[in-house]
Amino acid sequence: MGKSPLVEARSVVAFRGANQILSDSSFSVEEGQIVAIVGENGSGKTTLIETLAGLIPLREGGVYWRGDAGKVVTVRDSAGRRNAPPPMGLTLQKDGICGDETVLERLSDSLEVAGISASEEEIYKVLETWGLGHRSGDRVLHLSGELRRRLSILCGLAPAALREEPTTVLLDEPSEGLDASAKDLLIGWLRALSSRNHGVVFATHDRELINCADRVVSINERKISEEVGESSGTACELPATCISKEPRPILSVVRWSFRTEYRNPVDTIGKATPAIVSLLLAYALVGELDIDSHGSELLAALVLAPAFITAIASPAILGRLSESDCGRWWDAVVGPMARPAYSIGGSSIILPIPVVYLSWFVLAGSVDSETSSEVLWWIWLPALSMLDLAVAATALHIMVGDLSRASAAPAPLLLVVLVWPFLELTDALSTIIDEGMQFSLEIHNPIVTCLIASLISALVWLGAVLIPEY
Repeated sequence: MGKSPLVEARSVVAFRGANQILSDSSFSVEEGQIVAIVGENGSGKTTLIETLAGLIPLREGGVYWRGDAGKVVTVRDSAGRRNAPPPMGLTLQKDGICGDETVLERLSDSLEVAGISASEEEIYKVLETWGLGHRSGDRVLHLSGELRRRLSILCGLAPAALREEPTTVLLDEPSEGLDASAKDLLIGWLRALSSRNHGVVFATHDRELINCADRVVSINERKISEEVGESSGTACELPATCISKEPRPILSVVRWSFRTEYRNPVDTIGKATPAIVSLLLAYALVGELDIDSHGSELLAALVLAPAFITAIASPAILGRLSESDCGRWWDAVVGPMARPAYSIGGSSIILPIPVVYLSWFVLAGSVDSETSSEVLWWIWLPALSMLDLAVAATALHIMVGDLSRASAAPAPLLLVVLVWPFLELTDALSTIIDEGMQFSLEIHNPIVTCLIASLISALVWLGAVLIPEY
């Protein structure tokens, strides 16, 4: 009786654009197996790896993983169902690493999303084994190509190496860019993972890696065939396993996005610049507004406009996600909740409130002191609702970025829908200026109007994060 499969693809049909890559293909990996996927360039090796990871939409069939409790998880199928895979290790062909992360942070994130509780000392020892200990505090962008690839491979192997439960590891061209010593270490880790009942799947052209596999799967003309491998190579000593906990990949990606945003204040400054320019332009054109002659609506619109600009500006997280397929790595380990997590972690939640207050001080100099005091006490209400608008705008940007031809998509046109909640917030601030704060359930009550604006933003956000990937 064979060991139960850790991951299985059943009769999958997968396309890349208009090209069919896999046709009625079935594949499984059992505990303790090392499987090499071979074939010519363009035959579908990477597609099969990414299909197993749940990254490729399926025309037919499905991909199923076994969780720690033995429950089968539908990672992706042709009916549109998608779930996050159980804890796994993953290395993509383009590394999947953002250059703003430090070496230690990157390995820590890879372990955390797999539910592994490892101390900084334990993580450092693992880095030392792969010759990365002396660069643990450096940003990834400062690494050489060979060291960056070592880190990428290690981040794919470590979630299995430090777990007791059988775990699947997916590696795309793992020996590419490695020197001879690193390749020998890789083979030793692969054999050691096999001895601990973990399953490993890798795509490669490397004969040494192919020889260490237990099974060799060939892809030719969209069809899969296989033969028995040589299982060569000697297992090396792996690090001691660590305590496992419940994975929280969504929290991990939000923390990652906040951390990289905080590390790059120039991105925040970049968002603030057009807001400051619009504020100065408004002041230069109209000076200190006279409410009696211009109306509170115009004043409210000009006060909120700079914050609106910061809210809908293209978020910096888009560049980080596109760097070396970093976003695809997070998409795989987080699953369908990745896009909602990006929209929250990558949105402009720092600037709108202070920008609104700054705009009020600059533009409302002619407002009498009593009205100004009332507005200053309650202006946080529309400013706070602007945060919902910012999250919705980020979700729209990310939705467009997920399209196969993102640069050809009219993202600015989609943002026009957010003018509606902006107008609602303008109405709320105008009412506060004219009549002061009111507490009632009437339609033009500032609280009700801000709630309507937040509801509209929430609906836009929901539509953007739920639209399936194609």
